[in-house]
Amino acid sequence: MLLDLLKKRYSCRQFSQRKIDPKTIDYILECGRLSPSGGNEQPWKFGVITDPAIIQQIAQAASVNVPQKWIATAPLIIVLCTQLFDCANDELGLHRFPSVHEQLQHMDRALYSIVNMEEHQTKIPGEHMVLAALEQGVYSTWISSVDCEKVGELLGLKGYLATNVLAFGYPEKNRSVTSKKGKDSILFFNHFT
Repeated sequence: MLLDLLKKRYSCRQFSQRKIDPKTIDYILECGRLSPSGGNEQPWKFGVITDPAIIQQIAQAASVNVPQKWIATAPLIIVLCTQLFDCANDELGLHRFPSVHEQLQHMDRALYSIVNMEEHQTKIPGEHMVLAALEQGVYSTWISSVDCEKVGELLGLKGYLATNVLAFGYPEKNRSVTSKKGKDSILFFNHFT
């Protein structure tokens, strides 16, 4: 079943006007809630945005480098947010990359916290939501080019960082899936060659 879903998944940028049923939204969120996290901290909040005016503002925040007006047509936006905390004692992060341990140790703590939290805490629940939605016939797109600080201000976040934005909806029309690299070009076994 999972492989079948992955084979039909694509980033949808043309949504129909069809609303997403609240039970489907709840299912998507539940799949995100059950995601694993480092140390089982679950340091996230999921902003569920269905108000067209707020979705329009998020679309504007995502049009920093490239116009992304299509976002405003999504009936559902989920903003993945992660809790900010002082990473001063984050030994795990410092030990992951020993060659830059010294630089990381002396890095501005606020910057380190943002980079450290954004890097890993919301990607898994986001992908669980994407797959749960697809299982229900709802397509999605990860929105990478977005002013996360502006989105955080728009939503009134305090103590949390907006790290990722996902747009969900039923496709206006189905399109073909983009090809993926073959296994031979992405795998190595036991030693990089």
